[in-house]
Amino acid sequence: MTASTAFLATIPSPPQGVWEIGPFPIRAYALFTIIGIVVAIWWGQKRLEARGGAAGTVVDVAMFAVPFGVIGGRVYHVITDYHLYFGEGKDPVRALYVWEGGLGIWGAIALGAVGAWLGCKRKGLPLPVFADAVAPAIAVAHAIARIGNYFNQELYGAHTTLPWGLEIYQRVNARGEADQLNGISNGIPLPESPVHPTFLYELLWNLGVAALVVYVDRKQRLGHGRAFALYVAAYTLGRTWIELMRTDPATPVFGVRVNVWVSILLFVGALTYFFLARKKGSREVLGETDKPTETAPPSDTKPDDGLDNGKEKATINAKSTTPDVAQESRPED
Repeated sequence: MTASTAFLATIPSPPQGVWEIGPFPIRAYALFTIIGIVVAIWWGQKRLEARGGAAGTVVDVAMFAVPFGVIGGRVYHVITDYHLYFGEGKDPVRALYVWEGGLGIWGAIALGAVGAWLGCKRKGLPLPVFADAVAPAIAVAHAIARIGNYFNQELYGAHTTLPWGLEIYQRVNARGEADQLNGISNGIPLPESPVHPTFLYELLWNLGVAALVVYVDRKQRLGHGRAFALYVAAYTLGRTWIELMRTDPATPVFGVRVNVWVSILLFVGALTYFFLARKKGSREVLGETDKPTETAPPSDTKPDDGLDNGKEKATINAKSTTPDVAQESRPED
C-alpha cells in the first residue's frame, strides 16, 4: 500500500520518445523543438509589428537565425559534453545526430544572433529592435522544447521523495537491449528513481521569465536591446541553481559544471548592459524613415516655354504618362 501510494504521488515518464511511422521515426525532442520555433516566430512577429515592424519580417529573419542557431546549439553541446562522443568506445559520428537531443542554448543564441544579424541587415532592421521583440518568445520556445527532454527521460536531478518526483524507467529495444533514447519502457524504474525533474523546473522558470520580460517591457517600454538583456539575466539566474541540481555527466571547470560558469558570466554581463543601456532612452518605434521607400519615376516633361505648339505638347504629355522602365526604382527587400 505504501509503495503504491508513493508511486501515485510521483510523475511517470512517457513509455517512449520515438514513434516509427513506416520508415520515418517521429522524435518527440525534434517535434517540440519545431513547435517552440513556430510559436516564437508567431509571437515575435506580433511584438515586432507593435514596434512598427513590417509583416513577415520575423519569418524572413528566422530563415537565417534558425539554421545558424541549430548549428551553434549543437556545436556548444558537443564541446561542453565532448565525453559523450569522443574517447574509448564512443562514436564521434553521433555528434552530428542532432535529432537525438543535445542543443546548448548559449551556442544557439550566439550563432543564431549572427544569423539574425544577417537577416536584419538584409531587411534594413536594427538587430536590437528585433532582439527585444523576440526575447520573451525565445523563452517560451525554450520552455516548449524542454517537453522533449521529458520524453527522452533526460536532464533530471538526484533522487527525491518529493511528491513531484519523476519516475525514470528502463527502456529496451526490440532485441531486449537497453536503449534509453530509442527504446520502449519495460516498466522497471531505474535505481535512482524517482528524481528531481529539473527539466520541468527550467520549463516553469522560462515561462516566468517570459512573463517578467513582457511585464517590465510594458511598464518601462524597454528598447535598445534591454528586453533581450533582461531575458538573458533572468534566465541565467534560474539556470545557475537548476544546473547545480542536475546529475547527468557534464564537463567540470574547477569542480563545477561548465554551464554554471557560463550562466554566471552571462548574468553579470546582461545585467550590466540592462542598466547601462537605459541612458539611450525608451523603446525605438520603427517609422516611415526605417522602411524602404519607392522613388517616383523621373518625368521627361519640360517646363512650358510659352510656345503654343499643340503637337509638341501632345508629344510631351504622352511621354510623361509612360514610365521609363530603365530608370524606375524598386524598394529594397
